[in-house]
Amino acid sequence: MDKLKLDAQARVLVLTGAGVSAESGVPTFRGMNGLWEGNRVEDVASPTGFRADPQLVWRFYSLRREAAAKVSPNPGHLALADLEQRLGERFLLATQNVDGLHARSGSRRMLAIHGELFQSRCERCNVPFADAQTYFAAPMPRCEKCQGAIRPHIVWFGETLDPAHLEQVDAFIEAAGEHLVFLAVGTSGLVYPAAGMVDASRAVGGTTWLIDAAPSDEYAARFDHVLRGRSGEILPALFGR
Repeated sequence: MDKLKLDAQARVLVLTGAGVSAESGVPTFRGMNGLWEGNRVEDVASPTGFRADPQLVWRFYSLRREAAAKVSPNPGHLALADLEQRLGERFLLATQNVDGLHARSGSRRMLAIHGELFQSRCERCNVPFADAQTYFAAPMPRCEKCQGAIRPHIVWFGETLDPAHLEQVDAFIEAAGEHLVFLAVGTSGLVYPAAGMVDASRAVGGTTWLIDAAPSDEYAARFDHVLRGRSGEILPALFGR
């Protein structure tokens, strides 16, 4: 496979999804029928579900924290962190993954657009803080300042992405123009607005790449280049020095 050739003006925007984490062994916690322990995922990943049963929600996320803490970044994560080191401000990573593996691999110019598993926040104060604790039993965590309920810092069903993240992505795309190289890695392209990044990139004249083990024909048709396979194998070869 040829290496991705980047000139001195190239700016690289990367969007990563669940496929990247799956290669590290991060479990999905969703069965074949879309349920988790007989519960709809919406029941453990929505504001309504949290108000109805915070202990159930915290059990779900505590299990996810335990599982994510046991896995390690894979060669795909490391290849992206290495590319960031080489490009500096000409690189931006937007990830749909919440597991923290990109940060653990060394990525810093990164937007966790769906939230971060190892952060929590008070529903009232709304300020995220680092939190690797697990909460399986009552009492559920409360804010020390206002006694508001502490929830995972995750973008749940029915919530919107942080506008500041979307603005930063848009600004990066506009500044790059025809020098933009956009890579979507391990993402299905089903969830907007992230799924629209490829169209925004093409609109400014950028070059677009899709790296995925089994991309849908509909999503793949929107890219200039499609590489089918494991990102942990493709990215190190694509970015090779």
